[in-house]
Amino acid sequence: MLYAAGYEVGHYISLERIIEGTKETYYEALLRSSQRWESGYHDLTPWHQYSLGVLVYAYGEFEERVGELFAAPGAKSEMVRVAVEAFSSGHIFTISELSRLCPAVSRATVRRVLNELRDGGQVECLGTGRDAQWRKH
Repeated sequence: MLYAAGYEVGHYISLERIIEGTKETYYEALLRSSQRWESGYHDLTPWHQYSLGVLVYAYGEFEERVGELFAAPGAKSEMVRVAVEAFSSGHIFTISELSRLCPAVSRATVRRVLNELRDGGQVECLGTGRDAQWRKH
């Protein structure tokens, strides 16, 4: 649901890891939110606050990682590689999708990295031209 709503941080930061690291707070929020559920007078505020906290933490961690990436030579190429690695095996994507995930990276760099990944057998191109699709192996 988060991805459908445009929250793509989970592609780069493990939300499951954050929840596992805060499982006591997770269960407490679930408990507090489900009290009086059977009578219809429950309060979802604790669950919303916990969920928002997880997202805020994840975006903070993501921001730190992006800062580290941009500081290093070859950072933009690495950003594209990380984005492709985050896709599951068999995922089909386009250059436009990668460009949205890596807005600071030129399309020429995205194409160059994809060609390198293709040559290394990590992805394959499924067509030609502007609308070509790629598949991660």
